Amino acid sequence: MSKYFYILLLTFTYSYAQVDESYRPGLINPVSGSADRQNMQNIQPLLDTLQPGDTLRLKPGFYYGPGHIKTPNVTIDGQGKATISGRNLRSVLYIEASGVTVKNCHLIESGDSPDKIDCAIKIKKANNFKIINNKIEETLFGIDVFWSEAGLIKHNDITSISTKPKGLKGDAIRFWYSKHNLVQENIWHQVRDMVVWYSSDNQFVGNRGVGNRYSIHFMYSHNNQISHNHFSNSSVGIFLMYSEKTIMNNNLIEGSQGVTGMCLGMKETSSNQIIDNKFIYSARGIYIDVSPFVPWKTNTISGNEIAFCNTAVEFLKDQEGNMFSENMFHDNLTQVFIQGGGTANRNKWLGNYWDDYAGYDKDGDNIGDFPHRIYEYHARLWRFNPNIKFFYGAPIMSILDYLEKLAPFSEPQFVLKDPKPIFNLDEFKKKRHFALKMQIKTKN
Repeated sequence: MSKYFYILLLTFTYSYAQVDESYRPGLINPVSGSADRQNMQNIQPLLDTLQPGDTLRLKPGFYYGPGHIKTPNVTIDGQGKATISGRNLRSVLYIEASGVTVKNCHLIESGDSPDKIDCAIKIKKANNFKIINNKIEETLFGIDVFWSEAGLIKHNDITSISTKPKGLKGDAIRFWYSKHNLVQENIWHQVRDMVVWYSSDNQFVGNRGVGNRYSIHFMYSHNNQISHNHFSNSSVGIFLMYSEKTIMNNNLIEGSQGVTGMCLGMKETSSNQIIDNKFIYSARGIYIDVSPFVPWKTNTISGNEIAFCNTAVEFLKDQEGNMFSENMFHDNLTQVFIQGGGTANRNKWLGNYWDDYAGYDKDGDNIGDFPHRIYEYHARLWRFNPNIKFFYGAPIMSILDYLEKLAPFSEPQFVLKDPKPIFNLDEFKKKRHFALKMQIKTKN
């Protein structure tokens, strides 16, 4: 029976992926808000009475903004029963002082201007903020963090305006020139993207993203850490663009389908550590576009499981400078593909598991006794004529690939060599350990 039938069967019956259940993304306490628009109350007079150190506990009810918080070190607590509406005018709440906490609020109905970044909560040059356990819906953007540091965004449920198509929705969270922030255990769904611009030294831990365009998109943002997140059914899981020194570990990314579908994309980015992630059931596991941008600043890609993908690793061009070690490649239609032709062997491939390795292990050290070599046969056809990809995975292509290997009627393209391929996957999983130096700020 065809290998491709088993791939399809396993896709619906069994998943290798495991989610770290010690993280609980989304609301930790219920937030229902209020629908009582008959007794709406302006929230601004309440905010104007606050003194540093005060806590404003909103009574159950419906409040309207926009509201400006200009007093430092105050807390706004919706207690799960207060709704604050922006009345479709501008952003709902503006935080313009440091040390502000907003929690347990239902935030709705921002304005509709992408130029003004109308959102639920706009944080502008305000450090040490805390945005905790809020339900955000029917706002264009969710949380906009502008030039602010040392903040915490945790246990929020964020979605955008439901009537807009995905490309016209806003971003769940948007960072702009903001550092040392922690984004933990939130869920964002049916938004456009979650974006990080010119922002370094932030952490993204234990979050859940479902049905978005980009789950997280980094631009010119260095030294960020992405850990224990679960992203599914988005066009792109994580994209690193012009962003260096990213640590990305223990993430599960699945279901990134479509023409642009990929679990991880890297464009002109260097010195990243991509460790112990699972990239599954997607069009591409990893897509590499001129990365590393600086050849001697190696991208380390180790311990990742890339499975049930159309293509496990796809290069835009003949690239060099990436280190692939101890990864697990199995049940993919194509393991490695180079769009522009050439070889992937200018990268280093060492000690990976390949389910199509046709060797043996006589000495029992779980390393194949001769190298694993990948050649490109029928896959070359759709480089010259993309329309042929319509037949991708069809039995006729499997037969053509077999015949080419048996008696090549054209010279195959050499792709890569792994001199020490892993022989038995189960034994490898039991013994593998990679010491990754990463400190997560807090889980409290």
